[in-house]
Amino acid sequence: MRIQILDLIKDHPMSTGELSEQFQVTRFAVMKHIDVLEETGLLIPRKVGRSRLNYLNAVPLQQLYQRWVNSYASQASTSLINLKEMLEEEERSKAMTEKEQKLGVTSFQIEQEITIGAPRERVYDALTQRIGEWWAYRLGEDKNSPLLLEPKIGGAFYEDFGNGQGALWGTVTYLKKPEEIRLQGLLGMHGAVNSSYKYVLEEKGSSTLLKLSHHAVGLIEHGWEEGHRKGWGELLGVFLKEFVETGKRPGE
Repeated sequence: MRIQILDLIKDHPMSTGELSEQFQVTRFAVMKHIDVLEETGLLIPRKVGRSRLNYLNAVPLQQLYQRWVNSYASQASTSLINLKEMLEEEERSKAMTEKEQKLGVTSFQIEQEITIGAPRERVYDALTQRIGEWWAYRLGEDKNSPLLLEPKIGGAFYEDFGNGQGALWGTVTYLKKPEEIRLQGLLGMHGAVNSSYKYVLEEKGSSTLLKLSHHAVGLIEHGWEEGHRKGWGELLGVFLKEFVETGKRPGE
């Protein structure tokens, strides 16, 4: 049942009541499975109005893949996985309603949490002053172009192509060192999209619990939500975590 619950919330969050309706068992039994998934970090609950929405946390799955699968996956198996995902995406596209196809206006909300074995100040420093050392993605052709974040209200999170050229990843809208950072930015999307994301850093003994919330609404193309969910899982759950804990940079 726990795998079924994860499958149900993979594409969008569901309330506990909605999940209970999918199974022929008591609501209490479903809640026990939800509690186990929350304890393992695979599910994140968020209070929205009077409802409790349950989100898939992709970070532990991403870490498991990086550690045990990615190192041994052959090119052939990777191609089969890509084919499977492509066919599933086509089926999801066909299932869209005529209204959704006509308007194209949708939204997504991504919630992820990761525990990093380092003090909160060090994690905050990596998210701001040293972001270019572990943020592996680039919008320009040069995959080693400088990436900078100005830790101040109105500060830019941008990629510097040189000669006054570059790309804006986001703009800081809220800053409380070392507890929270909020930004507004497209993060690789384009067009009529409003996107905002925030990091909340909580002390957890000698470690830091990093909480990510990313919300986007507008003319969102197919694949953007899944791409960002996987991207965040890799960026935070693999690259940032390894950089802060061991000093290892992507590709090393």
